[in-house]
This record gives sequence, C-alpha cells and structure tokens, in this order.
Amino acid sequence: MRPVQRRPSQAELRAAAGRTVPDVVEPDLELLFCGINPGLFSGAVGHHFARPGNRFFKVLHLAGFTPEQLEPSEERRLLGHGIGITNLVPRATASAAELTQAELRRGVARVANVADEVGAGWVAFLGMGAYRTGFGRRHARLGEQPERLGRARIWLLPNPSGLQARYQLPELVELFGDLRRQIRTRRS
Repeated sequence: MRPVQRRPSQAELRAAAGRTVPDVVEPDLELLFCGINPGLFSGAVGHHFARPGNRFFKVLHLAGFTPEQLEPSEERRLLGHGIGITNLVPRATASAAELTQAELRRGVARVANVADEVGAGWVAFLGMGAYRTGFGRRHARLGEQPERLGRARIWLLPNPSGLQARYQLPELVELFGDLRRQIRTRRS
C-alpha cells in the first residue's frame, strides 16, 4: 500500500514559512537534483516536491530514472538510484518570487558545497529563472551548461511544478529523458 500524504491545514502552511526540508543526499551520487526552494506545502510536510500537482516524481518515473513512481514521502528511495535532492535556497516560501537575487547567488555556493561533499557527477537545476539569476547568465538555455560545480557537470531543466504551465508533461518527460540519456552516454 502506498503512503497517503495528509494535507496540511492553512495554519500549518503559514507556520511552514522559513522552514527547511533536509537534503536527500549520501556519498557518491550520480545525479543531484536542485530545486529553487521548498514551497510551504513541502515545508509543512518535510518532503521535497510534495505539493499535489508537482510533477517531479511522475516525470522521474516516466523519463526512466525510477522503475515506479515514488511519492514525496518515499524520496529517500531515490538514493538507491544514485539520485539526491537539494535546493538553491533552503527556506520555504509561498512563492519563489519571495527570494532575493542575493539569496539565489549565495545558493550557487551552497549547492557547490553539497555537490562536492557528496561527489555528485551531475547537478540538474530545476528552474531557468533562478538558474539565470544565481549564475548571472541571463541567456542560459535548457540542457548542459558550460559551467561546472567542482567536478560536477550542470544540466538545466524546467521547474516541474504544476504551477509552471509552459511545459506540459510530455515535454518535461522528454527534457528529463535527455538528461538521463546524456548521463548514460557519459557513463559508457
């Protein structure tokens, strides 16, 4: 039986502002996904990409990263696939628009430290605007980036939030699949 996630109350959501969600990491990760920051729903329940409608775990499965679709409460199972999760900015907010440019720029150093500590081969940033601001690259495009974080290669993907309507599920699956194929090619 799959775990059922309880919806936090409005009071619990308000109280989640500023909370952090622990990174899902361990040594020797092949891939570290980096979200922008936790939303209030994730802050309230303590799991990444937890808001109903977020397509992260569905896209991971459909793109071939996991053999089944995981629930946010099962996020630690990603480690068995060499995948971890962190955030550019650790504090939960109602909207990423609440983050400052300075926070996003500082977040790059934070993620670099996490990637270095776990020996990640790849870091996939989920959110073009946050990436562009954090790295100071106004014209960055999806896909592999010229920068590296230590030894880790960087890949830029759209944010899988259900609030991000520009990218529909089939396109997200294709874009995440491009990353999976690139990792497999570099591994061979």
